[in-house]
Amino acid sequence: MQVDFYHLGRDPLDRVLASIATRVLAGGGRLLVVTQDDGQADGIDRALWETQPDGFLPHGREGADQPLLIAADCVPVNAARHVALIDGIWRDEALGFERAFHFFDDSSIEAARGAWRGLKGRDGVEPRYWKQDEDGRWGQVA
Repeated sequence: MQVDFYHLGRDPLDRVLASIATRVLAGGGRLLVVTQDDGQADGIDRALWETQPDGFLPHGREGADQPLLIAADCVPVNAARHVALIDGIWRDEALGFERAFHFFDDSSIEAARGAWRGLKGRDGVEPRYWKQDEDGRWGQVA
């Protein structure tokens, strides 16, 4: 399973998440977005309505029929095989998915480093570290 660590910097979380969610949904996948911060969940909910120029990303905060579900726990009630951890907290439950996206910023970098060390060298887990340059392009750093 692949775990992508996204170090947020130039672009805000909602924009980066919308880009990844668009790709997951376009490929026929489903995405579970996990945060225990209700304010962050509300903000992401609103942003997903507004971020796409040609419409919104179909999503919700409840219900198994949502292709993109915002939740407080890593329980894929929407049958998602992809999970996005957006509150900077790593959860080992994410290892039950095909792919995990772990978003963090400078305030949670130490926790992300700890998660990276815990996953590096683990059988069946391929961690990747992504960072954005000044031009907005994401590059794999590790």
